[in-house]
Amino acid sequence: MKLIKKLKSNLGFNIISAIIFLLIISNIAISTIGYSSFKNVFKREYSKATYNIAHTAATLIKGDDINNYLTENKNEESYNQTKQYLDAFCEKMNVTLIYVIKVDTKDYKSFKSIFNSVLPNTEYKEWELGYERKTTNKEYEKVYKDIYENNLEYGTIYRLNNLNGLEPHITTLVPIRNSENEVVSILCVQRPIQEINKARRPYLINITITTIILSILVIISTTLYLKKQFVTPIRKITKEANRFAEENKISKQLGKVSKISEISTLSKSIDKMEKEMMEYIKNITNLTKDKERISSELNVASAIQENSIPNIFPPFPERKEFEIYASMTPAKEVGGDFYDFFLIDDDHLALVMADVSGKGIPAALFMMVTKILVSDRALMGGTPAEILKFVNDRICEHNKVNMFVTLWLGILELSTGKLVASNAGHEKPIICNQNKNFEIIQDDRSIVLGAFEKSKYKNYEIKLNPNDKIFLYTDGIPEATNQENQMFGIKNMLQTLNYYKERTPEKIIEGMKKSINKFVGNSNQFDDLTMMCVELKRKNNLLIIDAKKENLDDVNKFIRPHIKDLDNKTINQIELCIEEIFVNIASYAYKDTIGKVELTIDSNENELTITFKDNGKKFNPLIIEEPERNTPASKRNIGGLGIFLVKKYMDEVSYNYELEQNILKITKKIK
Repeated sequence: MKLIKKLKSNLGFNIISAIIFLLIISNIAISTIGYSSFKNVFKREYSKATYNIAHTAATLIKGDDINNYLTENKNEESYNQTKQYLDAFCEKMNVTLIYVIKVDTKDYKSFKSIFNSVLPNTEYKEWELGYERKTTNKEYEKVYKDIYENNLEYGTIYRLNNLNGLEPHITTLVPIRNSENEVVSILCVQRPIQEINKARRPYLINITITTIILSILVIISTTLYLKKQFVTPIRKITKEANRFAEENKISKQLGKVSKISEISTLSKSIDKMEKEMMEYIKNITNLTKDKERISSELNVASAIQENSIPNIFPPFPERKEFEIYASMTPAKEVGGDFYDFFLIDDDHLALVMADVSGKGIPAALFMMVTKILVSDRALMGGTPAEILKFVNDRICEHNKVNMFVTLWLGILELSTGKLVASNAGHEKPIICNQNKNFEIIQDDRSIVLGAFEKSKYKNYEIKLNPNDKIFLYTDGIPEATNQENQMFGIKNMLQTLNYYKERTPEKIIEGMKKSINKFVGNSNQFDDLTMMCVELKRKNNLLIIDAKKENLDDVNKFIRPHIKDLDNKTINQIELCIEEIFVNIASYAYKDTIGKVELTIDSNENELTITFKDNGKKFNPLIIEEPERNTPASKRNIGGLGIFLVKKYMDEVSYNYELEQNILKITKKIK
């Protein structure tokens, strides 16, 4: 098996095998074509010779006497003499049969025998005069008809198969004409054709022997030539290439190893390649050293840039009223995009998203300067517009390289959800309000930072409610490009945000990365990808939720942290009352629509107060009569038991209707 694999991978073996295969195919083709041509020529000559015999035999018959031979007035002497001539001619020419027939010209399907001469010692028997029989087949019918009606000079029929034990033969048919040149009968000469089969075997033997001898000579001469001019030079070139690959050293040059120009050129190319490769290795070694030094410096710069922006999440683990996550993926080792966020005071969170013109180290340096200016000025106080004006003026003072930066700055008041922002030519923010879809905020963008001194910037406000989210990004997100040169686009960005809208800020950004990577595929990243997502969480003592029974679990989750330190009996009483009130609001307050329920918890050392607010139809549950506790359950009126339990377990229960809101307040003493 190893020997076979080795032979299959051997160049010389494969070339010789291919030559032998092609010789065999060509010899078979030549033999087949030659035999076919030989056979056709043989048949043509055989047919011509048979026609000459038939034509000569036809001259022995008088056409004017044909019809008389089949009547009682026939001339016996003339008939017998002609019969003797035909018998002698048949034996002389060594043909199987010579017979003359008169065909029924109505349909050519039968004939009568006039003369019938049979070669002695054959399987045929003579037909008597007047013997009638059917035509052998349609081929004979056609020839009969062509001779009688279309003046066919002669016809030839080969019978090679289905002969019922008879030898294959050729039959040539010629017309017998009377003195008026009318066809009165047909003379047929039947001749065996076994000579073709006899001639085929020696022909094929001669062809085969000749072919084998020539093939051997061709193989030997071709093998010697190919080995000298092709195989051996290729082996030398291969050996030298392998040696150089292992040693990386120049040895004695190959020079001209073959008379074949292509192989000789290849050997010279190997010599040239070795020389140039050594020069290249020398140069690449020097370049690698320089590149390693630059790469090391870029890694340090990248680490500095990465550490200059917030990258530990959650950044404010003690602050539960908001959640924030951000990500920056530079197109090069260092980038020009940056984000930032920091607390100005306990109630104000600054959000920054920016994109510096250009890429690489210059953009990274410009980014660092801008970031420091923004953060330092924001900590001094002022509106976003005032901060951007200050930063723009400082950048323009020393901006000899004419770089600029687009920047969005927002200051979020955590207690109210009021967001004051200003946009210096940056991408517009995207907001998700009350679990609806993300939408782009159409703000009024001002000019970029670093373009003109004394530029003015505008403030605008956005109201964020609990659970609202804001998504900030640079143009690298919508302009991410795939291999078909198609951009990711605003549409795909919004679809991705809305797909993950109920997830945390971290999951939203991870989902955006996943969508961009899937869209871009193997394309190179041409721009920095920077984004930030902030969610304003609901206050610890406030819950706004849909008035649906299935939200009862969320209500209990909201309540439990505030009552977890109480005794089990009190906890069970409070949870039972909350369930009764929430389920009643969900069932009856809004009829066929779904409204909101607002729950507020206020507590101190002595008591716990829970307030329910809804905008459903006006209803005071405290006016419901208490159920008759001594009456069997089956006879009681429906309703009243739930509010009765609330009154029983709570220390205070009050109801008010203000500003079109039902306000139910329950208080439990907890000391």
